[in-house]
Amino acid sequence: MSFSFFIARRLIGKNEYRFSRPVIRIAIVAISLSITIMLLSVAIVKGFQKEITDKVIGFNSHIQVSNFLNGNSYESTILKQRDSLKLLISDIKGIKHIQSYATKAGIIKTDNEIQGVVLKGLTTDFDTTFIKKILIKGKIPKFRKLKKSNEILISQTIAKKLNLNIGDVFQMYFIQKPVRVRLFEISGIYDSGVSEFDEILVIGDIIQIQKLNKWGSNDIGGLEILINDLDQLESINKKVYHKIGFDLNTRTVIDNNPQLFDWLELQNMNVKVILILMLIVGAINMIVALFILIIERSQLIGLLKALGSKNWEIRKIFIYQALYLILIGMFWGNLVSLTLCWIQKQFNIIELDRSTYYMSYVPIDISLINILSLNLGTFILCWLILIIPSYLISKLNPIKAIRFE
Repeated sequence: MSFSFFIARRLIGKNEYRFSRPVIRIAIVAISLSITIMLLSVAIVKGFQKEITDKVIGFNSHIQVSNFLNGNSYESTILKQRDSLKLLISDIKGIKHIQSYATKAGIIKTDNEIQGVVLKGLTTDFDTTFIKKILIKGKIPKFRKLKKSNEILISQTIAKKLNLNIGDVFQMYFIQKPVRVRLFEISGIYDSGVSEFDEILVIGDIIQIQKLNKWGSNDIGGLEILINDLDQLESINKKVYHKIGFDLNTRTVIDNNPQLFDWLELQNMNVKVILILMLIVGAINMIVALFILIIERSQLIGLLKALGSKNWEIRKIFIYQALYLILIGMFWGNLVSLTLCWIQKQFNIIELDRSTYYMSYVPIDISLINILSLNLGTFILCWLILIIPSYLISKLNPIKAIRFE
């Protein structure tokens, strides 16, 4: 055990502070609040990003492969050789699932209302994981090979607007030459909270679109690719693009929803500002606390200098004391923030306006890496900053310090 650490531990153990006690308490509270606010900010923003990204990917997948002629149109153009194309890109590392799709614009007509929609046709290779999470009534349509299904999945928004429910049958008009009409039966109702999809998207059988467009049974509008890691989106997209034909194009989920992802990126900037401000607040309070500790122990500093102790050894005594206070503040900050995160995640106490935030409660997503990195970063930064005020010790005259009262 070093001399500096031994003295620091004895001073902490005695806990004999006079006028520095309130300042020390304030410093501990400041560190606790800083850690609490930083962890809550990261947990909430990460929660928002995860929830919204999962919903957008659930509807659009990570990567879409389609004909160049498609652009941003709701009307899919034909993409042939589905099976060979799937086989061509299925061996790319990082791809989790590939499914076929096609889209076609239509108009739902009921006795009193009409609504423009986009029919998204899916087939037997459809991954139902996401839809099961947002399904609130009924069941997902059953898709069969070579057998057309009239079942359809609509959103709660469309159901309320058109006064429709499970089991209801309605007509959908498709504007083409000649105009086509199809009857659909509602098998299920979903609610994602993302108005961009809830207001227009209905999900049905791809065979319906194949028949309307006079396509073959192996013809589709495109392929949707789900990957294992969102961080690898760009690299996998490039690999897919280089493997497909020159007449095909790929679009990532970010390409399809640029405004939404720009908004999510803006939240990252807000969190960075909060983290910097909280670190500054905590650091300033610890610097003040260290100055007070040094002033209060001036006689001890003078005595140690008179006995031959080096400046750096004396400085380490007070740095150890300050780090001890930082650890106390970090402990309470972590305890409070993680408790609040757990309560919100379990009981969804804080609610939100679903129409504005795409969800009805504040989401929480906190990982061990985030917790450790924030705590370690705060501790190291405070330790480096505390070295600066400790230089005051080297300026103290031993005789004057001993006489100081």
